[in-house]
Amino acid sequence: MSIEFLITTLIVVISPGAGAIYTIATGLGRGGRASLWAALFCTFGIVPHMLAAITGLAAVLHTSALAFDIIKYLGVAYLLYMAWSTLRETGALSVEARQEKKRLGAMAAEVMLINLLNPKLSIFFFAFLPQFVPTGTPNAVMRMLELSGVFMAMTFVVFALYGLFAAAIRGQVTSRPAVLTWMRRSFAAAFVMLGAKLALTQR
Repeated sequence: MSIEFLITTLIVVISPGAGAIYTIATGLGRGGRASLWAALFCTFGIVPHMLAAITGLAAVLHTSALAFDIIKYLGVAYLLYMAWSTLRETGALSVEARQEKKRLGAMAAEVMLINLLNPKLSIFFFAFLPQFVPTGTPNAVMRMLELSGVFMAMTFVVFALYGLFAAAIRGQVTSRPAVLTWMRRSFAAAFVMLGAKLALTQR
């Protein structure tokens, strides 16, 4: 496990994206336990893209403009929906009094859609993983799976820290309606910006 891979992975993971924003919003809106579930679902949401990269399916997205654009604009539409639901107080930043487990299925579905509808993730892993698996490496597939596992572990740890920090200041946010309204608008704007960034993304 090279230090270059670990440093690159850390930089990628800590960079703000839809998954990180979703986890932070969940921590603020629903507390520490829910934020850990969000971090876990975000981590497992990476799996389809890693498998696509390892099996070569990401090359299809890279070469097919139509397939790429279809998935991309579906992702844009879903991010805009997330912004709208956040403003309506039904998204990740909704303040829940009931137990988190009652909505775990809905949370998992939201996170999976956020990840699955971002074709750049598959292409990223298609370009990222082979850099650390030289040509001719014995059991190259197993090596890529090992690197993927490390990437997922670091993703979970970083996202969990994001979520727990957000949960720690939750009381200061939810007890002030004006602050909560500002936070909702900020997260909605973040989802809109991520949607715009995805819409402008080229293969």
